[in-house]
Amino acid sequence: MKIGIISAMREEIQELLNELQNVTITHKGKRDYYEGILFEKEVILVFSRWGKVASAVTTTQLINDFDLSEIIFTGVAGALNSDLNIGDIVIGNTLFQHDMDAFPLYPKFEIPLLHKTGFEPQKNQKLITATEKFLVNFNKLIPTEKAINFNITAPKMKLGTILSGDQFISSKAKIIALLKDLPQADCVEMEGAAIAQVCYEYDIPFSIIRIISDKAMDNSHIDFQKFADEIASHYAQAILKNYFSQI
Repeated sequence: MKIGIISAMREEIQELLNELQNVTITHKGKRDYYEGILFEKEVILVFSRWGKVASAVTTTQLINDFDLSEIIFTGVAGALNSDLNIGDIVIGNTLFQHDMDAFPLYPKFEIPLLHKTGFEPQKNQKLITATEKFLVNFNKLIPTEKAINFNITAPKMKLGTILSGDQFISSKAKIIALLKDLPQADCVEMEGAAIAQVCYEYDIPFSIIRIISDKAMDNSHIDFQKFADEIASHYAQAILKNYFSQI
């Protein structure tokens, strides 16, 4: 069985693609699925593009076309928790679709017919250990000048609540509204909870890793593609190398 690895942008997994060996590419649904050997494990890499629909389509195709043991999503997110800083890592322990609202037919955030509001992956201790090992060796793995360019000083990991929705969150008013409804939220992005729902419905183990690229209410100084390429892609490469060494 193979491990499926998804990111929204190619830049977020470019370092993993660089490491992939014995590559076979399958083109379906305007996406390329890269099958090969990564750190001595069989994997499928794919970038889904942005948004819940794009990521759900990609995940469904991945599950139906390949014999998977698990799915890992890795990418960037905006912090909602004031304790999180650029370069910190959030491993999702609960994921909500913050733009799901079928009230009064269903409670706000509940997915119709599934009777679920939040999706909770199984705790992946090996992934937690892999991330902790990466952070201990951070200064050896991420060039100092790149860390300084993005004001990354002492990155940390948090098991936390991730919100997903088809909106780019950049206004203080929107952040206040999100935290009013879901005060436990740590970060916000556009894909994770959709992937979580698909994996839940297909009974596939999954993990969501998010690297904080900004504070969500101040995006003006962030070049997301540059951050994804120079920081997030290197995070993914190092963390998954540690992870695969344990399985």
